[in-house]
Amino acid sequence: MNNRKRRDKGLAYITDASVLAEQFKSRVLQKSYNRMLPFNVPKAYLLLRLMGVTFGKETFIDTPFRCDYGKHITVGEHFYANSGCTMIDVTDITIGDNVMLGTHVQIITAGHPVHPDVRNAAYEYGVPVTIGDNVWIGAGAIVLPGVTIGSNAVIGAGAVVTKDVPEGVIAAGNPCKVIRAITDEDKPFLFKDRRFDAEAWERIEAILAKNGKTEKEQKHGL
Repeated sequence: MNNRKRRDKGLAYITDASVLAEQFKSRVLQKSYNRMLPFNVPKAYLLLRLMGVTFGKETFIDTPFRCDYGKHITVGEHFYANSGCTMIDVTDITIGDNVMLGTHVQIITAGHPVHPDVRNAAYEYGVPVTIGDNVWIGAGAIVLPGVTIGSNAVIGAGAVVTKDVPEGVIAAGNPCKVIRAITDEDKPFLFKDRRFDAEAWERIEAILAKNGKTEKEQKHGL
């Protein structure tokens, strides 16, 4: 079995000439993509598809963007990645809808054996990363191999996510740990104890009502 097949089956593999050839092809496309935005958005997205990235409507990946291949990346609808995003997609990176990544977020699926004797044999591996819907990952956070982040979670800036994060929580730190649950009491606040102004809150309520999620309906479980 060649090393590309070993990699894609989740087995130990070596980055040989054939693996490097795939990476170099993607690098050329990335270089063009990073030059293309914001001047030619349609062509930039064509380049993403040529890399093999699968994405839904209203996706925007700011530049510079860096990945190993692209073909192992799947993102949902309304996805936004700020500048400097890196996705080391040795294996699958799967991201849901309405996900936002702050500047310089890194999502890493690649790793190497811990013992130096084995590591020097040149084998490496990939373990998938999964991120649910409605997740916000703050600037400079690093998501490591094998991690699953549950829907509706917030990851603080600079966090190093080494273990799974459950749904609906704020988690931060190095290593990343759950700080608290996100509740409806958080809704009126823009930042810490700073509330939305009346104009913004009126618009939010209209959006919630349109989605069938008014405050009254939520309070009474309707």
